[in-house]
Amino acid sequence: MQRSLFTLAVSGLVGSVLIGACGSSGGNTFGSGDDGGGRGDDSGLFGDGTDPGDARFTQDSGSSDALIDPDAFWANDPPPMWCGPDGGSRPPPPGGTVECPNDKNREGCPCTTEGQMAACWPGLRVNRNVGICKDGTTTCITKGETQKVWGPCMGYVLPQPGATKGKEACKCFSAGQWAIANLSPCFVNSGGGDGSACAVSTWINGNQVQCPTNVTNPPMPQPGKTWSTDTLKVDCAGHFKLCYTLKAGTASMPKSTDCVLTKQCVEADYTTANVVQPFPDLPAWSSNNISCAEAFAQTGGYGEMSVVGSSVLCDKVDDGMGGEYVFNRVQYCPLACNTNPNGPGCMNCMQGGGGTF
Repeated sequence: MQRSLFTLAVSGLVGSVLIGACGSSGGNTFGSGDDGGGRGDDSGLFGDGTDPGDARFTQDSGSSDALIDPDAFWANDPPPMWCGPDGGSRPPPPGGTVECPNDKNREGCPCTTEGQMAACWPGLRVNRNVGICKDGTTTCITKGETQKVWGPCMGYVLPQPGATKGKEACKCFSAGQWAIANLSPCFVNSGGGDGSACAVSTWINGNQVQCPTNVTNPPMPQPGKTWSTDTLKVDCAGHFKLCYTLKAGTASMPKSTDCVLTKQCVEADYTTANVVQPFPDLPAWSSNNISCAEAFAQTGGYGEMSVVGSSVLCDKVDDGMGGEYVFNRVQYCPLACNTNPNGPGCMNCMQGGGGTF
């Protein structure tokens, strides 16, 4: 049986990670989630470190104390949602009053010790210390003869006007990068004289990509070998499902009718922001779609990267409707590059690639 490897036509090598590819790569598409939920981790939520204790608080109303509805603190300014592994829950409300909650230390609200400095936040709780947003600093000052209040909040950063996503909008998620070590498929000619072909995953042997050593008809993957290792780096922790789909056609002009040779997905929690993390291996595969394999081998094909997921602060990473977001398409080199690596269209051929979403 004749066996042939396909490699990628990729560009934009940065360090040891393969970034970008021939074809198109879109921007981010994700929502902000529902701001009315809660979060399980309330670290950093209460600016003055106060333990609110009982969920009921009192407010001086003149001659007697009046009970404050705890939900009143969240009515127009809820805490961040939490979509982490533990599911989370709404934190207890801060102390103080609705007008002067002690998690924000608003200008003009009561304080206790003149000269005391504390973190302050004039914005919404869902944006606090996320993305470009950061707390300011305020100082307790004397007003009149005896009253002590917080002074102006200095040095804070609010969301950029008009921003709706990413760091400028003070959202947790803005970008992720998926890198895959091996994306080469193997095409097998049955040798029956009719030119029929089947496709199967390759595997990495040292630094070399190989077809299965004992190819059957129909082909089976190399026993005990996965297709490829891969890594993920995202600027916000969360849970992500990433898929790589092989299609016959042209990356620059994808069509809904392009046939699918195989689609391999990996899914896991991404636990630490801005750290390159190994993701589950792309599994070995085989395809008996003869017509699609022949079209890919004869006229060309491309790989399609897609993602769907959520950050721990519930930023949705999808196509805007809950479906997979296609963020990169990678064109494969001509099959002739296997025998003539210096031929037309072969100069940037590589075995792996990646994309940014």
